[in-house]
Amino acid sequence: MIVFIARRLVISFFVLLAATVIMFVLTALSGDPLEDLRQDASPNKAAKIADRTERMQLDEPIPVRYLSWLGNIVRGDLGVNRDGHDVATMLGEALSATLQLVVAATVMAIIIGVIIGIISALRQYSGFDYTVTFAAFVCFSLPIFWIAVMLKQYMAIEFNNWLKDPAIPPAIIGALALLSGLVFGALTVGDRRRRLISFAVGLAVGGALFAFLSVTRWFADPGFGLPLTLAIALAGAVGFTVLAAGLRQRGPLYAALAAAVIGAASSEVLGPLLADPSWLEIAGLALLTVAVCAGLGYGIGGLQRRQAITAAVLTGLFTGGVVFVDRMLQAFNGYSAAVRGRPISTIGARTPNFESDFWQMNLDTAGHLLLPTMALILISLATYTRYSRASMLEVMNQDYVRTARAKGLPERTVVVKHAFRNGLIPITTLMAVDFAGVIGGAVVTENVFGWQGMGNLFIDGLREVDPAPVMAFFIVTGTAIVVFNMIADILYAYLDPRIRLS
Repeated sequence: MIVFIARRLVISFFVLLAATVIMFVLTALSGDPLEDLRQDASPNKAAKIADRTERMQLDEPIPVRYLSWLGNIVRGDLGVNRDGHDVATMLGEALSATLQLVVAATVMAIIIGVIIGIISALRQYSGFDYTVTFAAFVCFSLPIFWIAVMLKQYMAIEFNNWLKDPAIPPAIIGALALLSGLVFGALTVGDRRRRLISFAVGLAVGGALFAFLSVTRWFADPGFGLPLTLAIALAGAVGFTVLAAGLRQRGPLYAALAAAVIGAASSEVLGPLLADPSWLEIAGLALLTVAVCAGLGYGIGGLQRRQAITAAVLTGLFTGGVVFVDRMLQAFNGYSAAVRGRPISTIGARTPNFESDFWQMNLDTAGHLLLPTMALILISLATYTRYSRASMLEVMNQDYVRTARAKGLPERTVVVKHAFRNGLIPITTLMAVDFAGVIGGAVVTENVFGWQGMGNLFIDGLREVDPAPVMAFFIVTGTAIVVFNMIADILYAYLDPRIRLS
């Protein structure tokens, strides 16, 4: 594997070097960097032209300018743009904004898309499968700029207006209840009678839930509280136990339930610390959670200690996430008042001159991230859903899966340990490309929502015929593509031992 990585690095270096030559030449030939100054009517026009010509070396041939740029790169100097601003500083700010915007959206799209795709494959030709297929094709066909504009209008402007009196109209409650019933019925496996019962249960639960939220004006001052936090944590414990070991094994289930109870109770004990923590303290609590839950799994798991540790740790982290969200929701009312009743933002990365405690500052970040994240998720979600479904359907029809079932293995073991791992191989390629691509920014989304990220850095450099920021963008994105594709190749061998790196 070391030889493989070394060979790939050498080849990739020369590919990147050749690509930088092409990119630099194309950028330099794309227009006149002095065009705006030639139209300048100020008395010092000639001095401005001379200054920019010297800064960009416009009096030198393009090959000489490229070699000068390459020499600076070797020394770690990204140079300055045509106005004299440090490109390294511009790149750092743009990369930070882009990573903040697109990494969370990409990770969520992968997790949600893969889960939905797997469930759709396991429920092939069911109502759920047809609904997911239809929704995926709809998302494929929607242009990102249209989604962004619609989200700004209805999920920000109209929603902020509605928050002044957050009562849900009866017609909307009925529609949401019907949607809940359809989801419950589509997820149910069995005959028509069982699906109708699930539909009725979902209809009743959805109607009662949204009616309760409307009557209590929950959206004006949201929060979970200890009872609901505990209920969600216990439900997560059962789910993680099913994935890790199955419900037949009591040790992992007891360890996960104990982790849920301790985690929910700790949110009350740690109240003073959680009043205004720092990210370092949050990270410390997460590490402590992992250690405590691993100890619970080891002590309670019995013969299934490995699965118990996995279930307990996942449950503990999930419970910590629920507590984190609950604390943010409790700060929502104060934050909404501080931003004059407009908590969902339509532009920018943060509210200008806004300073508050930890929770309100993170609410401000989340309020600015919500809409662009939703726009990016809707587009990427369809791709991962379809790829996951197709991959799982292919794997589930393989001989080794039928053999595993014939041996009497539980369906959970067949799906999670045999089918899912091999079904991830095509998804790994897609994930590698996506993670490398997102570093290049989301040009349309950044433009609609006013984010100054990598996409804007690249577009501004092209518009101004300025090679320095364009090449800085290309170095980062090109290197990311090489690295993530190499990681994908290594993961192939891990996921499927039949694949060897040689």
